[in-house]
Amino acid sequence: MKKRVLAITMATLLCVGVFAGCGSTSSGTATKPAAGSAGSAAAAGSAAAAATGSAAASGKAEFAMIGGTSVPDTHPYMLGMNKIGELVKQKTNGAVTLDMFGNSQLGSERDLIEGLQLGSLQMTCVSTAPLAGFTDSFLVFDLPFIFSDTETARAVLDSDVGMEILHSVDDQGLKGLTWFENGFRNVTNNVRPITAPDDLKGIKIRTMENQMHMAAFQIMGADPTPMAMGDVFTALQQGTIDAEENPIPIVATNHFEEVQKYISLTGHIFSPTPVFIAKDYYDSMPEDYQKALQEAATEASPYQREQIDEQNVSGLEELRQGGMQDNDPEKAPFQKATAPIYDQYIKEGSGMVSPDIYNRVKEVIDSSSSAK
Repeated sequence: MKKRVLAITMATLLCVGVFAGCGSTSSGTATKPAAGSAGSAAAAGSAAAAATGSAAASGKAEFAMIGGTSVPDTHPYMLGMNKIGELVKQKTNGAVTLDMFGNSQLGSERDLIEGLQLGSLQMTCVSTAPLAGFTDSFLVFDLPFIFSDTETARAVLDSDVGMEILHSVDDQGLKGLTWFENGFRNVTNNVRPITAPDDLKGIKIRTMENQMHMAAFQIMGADPTPMAMGDVFTALQQGTIDAEENPIPIVATNHFEEVQKYISLTGHIFSPTPVFIAKDYYDSMPEDYQKALQEAATEASPYQREQIDEQNVSGLEELRQGGMQDNDPEKAPFQKATAPIYDQYIKEGSGMVSPDIYNRVKEVIDSSSSAK
């Protein structure tokens, strides 16, 4: 807790310092004022234009961005975000920088999203589940077993409908830059290996705060319990919950092998990860800086995906060496058990998966499958 408070204090002080320079062309700093202030975007844009080109000469960043994630520094989220920072700094000769804080130091994923809207930080990458409160567009990714493999999932992310979903919250202060990913989610627990849906009965499992995730586990007889990522290790350690579900890189970088006996490679949900920047902040940048940032994010995406692929292999080996037992159950029984989720959630209405989005995603999936 002290570490998180210290990080938030640091981030706030950095933001205050950066914002204070917004109206001064002599400071070499140009960022947006706090979100919600009158004329903030226009004022920040004017200051940014006046300061353009001064950073390289002064050695100070015109746009010193602060970003946060919920994961450890070694997770592909952080590696990918740091790559964006490295690339944008190179492309702007140091005029735009990104300082990242991991391990939920700046809050939970919901806190990070709200931080972008409030102006307390500028960039983040988060799982799509917490975005359900902002838009229904991302919900299609929460349908269990919608993707059979990583290649198909990536084809959807990179498609027209994938880009449309990424930008579906632009009007809510979140500018989508690119898709990162977290990979397929798997079940870890302290009770038994999960070989069939019935093995989940009675198991208290941590899930994200997402109705579709919870409904899927309820159908299989588990007791889903929403919980912020920063609280999961302690809850597992103390026995408050029996299980959790996450991709291998999350399980490994959080060292859940220290508090969990089994990992079952259910692959029930694929977790894509949008990279966001505060839209007002982005709009305040000169066009050439915007272009550099977008290029940096786009170029960092393949690198981030490579880190996921590598950690899926190395992470599982680390978990085994740490004493965790793994099994790879047949997927068909789980698909059959969770099939009712499709009828329940694919329909028009708030909190539902748009039939149009689902059908367009399904077209990409079918096209990708036929091309193999």
